[in-house]
Amino acid sequence: MARLIDLSHEIEDGMVTYRGLPAPVISDWLSRDASKARYGAGTTFQIGRIELLANTGTYIDAPFHRYEDGRDVAGYALDMVADLPGVVVRVTGERGRAIDASRFSTFDVTGKAVLVHTGWDAHWRTDTYSGGQHPFLTREAAEYLVTARAALVGIDSLNIDDDKDGSRPAHTALLGAGVAIVEHMANLGALPDAGFHFYAVPPRVKGMGSFPVRAFARLPG
Repeated sequence: MARLIDLSHEIEDGMVTYRGLPAPVISDWLSRDASKARYGAGTTFQIGRIELLANTGTYIDAPFHRYEDGRDVAGYALDMVADLPGVVVRVTGERGRAIDASRFSTFDVTGKAVLVHTGWDAHWRTDTYSGGQHPFLTREAAEYLVTARAALVGIDSLNIDDDKDGSRPAHTALLGAGVAIVEHMANLGALPDAGFHFYAVPPRVKGMGSFPVRAFARLPG
């Protein structure tokens, strides 16, 4: 049977994805104790409530995140975000932060989910993770992936762009070409370099440019 590998971070109450942005608030709308008055003896239910910024945990970006007239997350066809052949580009242990186009030139990325394994997820929920030193794609790398017709680009660091660059060139190039972006991935080290299929499906929420996903890979049995 096929093997599934989880590639996303768990979301929990109060966790921080980006410093300075609101953390999720997870609570009971209906607690088990309160539900006892609504149901028969010995029968309880919990109904949860969550206040959640769209850019929380592992999430997908749609063109609307960057462009007013772009597709939102509800506009993604399933074949754009599910069952995509995947390839892992490994850049762990690099001295510099910038990941340039040359790191992708030896890979066949056409129609594939290109997952950039930097190892930065090891710093998740630490000061280092969001401390301004995360790896990122250069403008040239993003433009190369657009030209090479990648279907989706994922990365396991804080941002696919340098967060000090307000022009956000990687987001601009990729989302402008309709290429999905998945950020804050995890566990990419558990994947083979190729030979798997990738899934990052958001709920069909209209008017959202980003939304958390349960990203995972399916390996053949």
